Amino acid sequence: PIAISQTDTLERMRSEVAFMNVGLTPALLPGSATRKTHICTSWADVSRHPRSGSVHTRQSFIACALESESRSSPGKILLECAKGRPVPRPPVWLMRQAGRYMADFRKFSDKYPFRMRSETTEIAVELSLQPWRAFETDGVIMFSDILTPLPAIGIDFDIVKGKGPTFPSPLRSQQDVDLVLEPHNFDPVGKLPFVRETLSALRSEIGEKSTLLGFVGCPWTLAAYAVEGCSRKDLRETKRIMFSEPQILHSLLGKITEMVASYAIYQIESGAEVIQLFDSWAHHLSPSQYRRFSLPYAKRAVEIIKGAHPNTPIIFFANGGSGKLEMIQQSINDLDVMGIDWSIDLRSARDSLGCELGLQGNIDPSVLFGSDSFIISAVQENCREARPGNHILNLGHGVMQGTPERSVGLFCDAARSVVYADQ
Repeated sequence: PIAISQTDTLERMRSEVAFMNVGLTPALLPGSATRKTHICTSWADVSRHPRSGSVHTRQSFIACALESESRSSPGKILLECAKGRPVPRPPVWLMRQAGRYMADFRKFSDKYPFRMRSETTEIAVELSLQPWRAFETDGVIMFSDILTPLPAIGIDFDIVKGKGPTFPSPLRSQQDVDLVLEPHNFDPVGKLPFVRETLSALRSEIGEKSTLLGFVGCPWTLAAYAVEGCSRKDLRETKRIMFSEPQILHSLLGKITEMVASYAIYQIESGAEVIQLFDSWAHHLSPSQYRRFSLPYAKRAVEIIKGAHPNTPIIFFANGGSGKLEMIQQSINDLDVMGIDWSIDLRSARDSLGCELGLQGNIDPSVLFGSDSFIISAVQENCREARPGNHILNLGHGVMQGTPERSVGLFCDAARSVVYADQ
């Protein structure tokens, strides 16, 4: 077979492990020995370059991947993949990769409250970089929260340790919504200067060694938080308004949509190279409810972002959205990558969404509590199901508290051990 050969120094590999032969042949060896790594993967359904519309031969895809690797720093492999360009291996990062599972992170979280950590540039930069330094992830995501921009439009909140987000004045009436700033008054430069400072510092720090991700919450998720006033499982207040006074919710969603788009644009102009949209509470809505109360507003936000920065890739992650993937794809035409949660096999997602849309995910976060061989086989199976070329390896949700740091490192090392090649 024609194979991509890549020199790969795996300095942090914990142990030599055996791999099941399911189409990927990784080489993982301890120590700092430099090895050639070959991985052969099926070419079924991957002969068309993502979103380019042009058919590539097997040889040309391999050559294009090598050209892409040599054209830009290997550190930008996530950015290349998100743009739909061929890459020689799956880039890897983890949602909630900066978190309490890391001992170094807890040195800050045990001492400082969340908003102080996320809104103090020096601390936010340090927490963002910790997992990158430890695990050499292909993406560095700003340490922040989807709720961060809300105070800038008059919706105050705090995040209380052991309790989560709390809002002193939940929005439950049209009068409450009327007090929210109009979108044209949203001033991220004046109200959220720490975001620009953090992203600029991170971009300077990582240079060409990794890809910088920014992120925003989808309008539905942010609106539901503001109405509930906390993280509530049943969204009782939001659904009461949804089913009795929907115009109130639509009014709030309209305001938040414009803010979300402006905030994403602000992040891009501050240094973010990729933007991820989190619809964290998508699972609270039925398909018909999602079609009415989330999708139109997410679509509008993406249109505004792409109108300002058409070349910045957008990743869309709807938590619990496995039954809504085709609906999202059909509605939001400008998405570059679809984040997939762990409730669906990646093979099924690929079959539903086709091969032109990039996929991100989607390993069950609890896998990282498993044995070394189980973690590695899970990475191997996930890459095989995604099919090579436009897949970003990630979890299907955030890293869980208590996850062994060693397992996160092994997860990332396993991703770096693979190189796509034609059979």
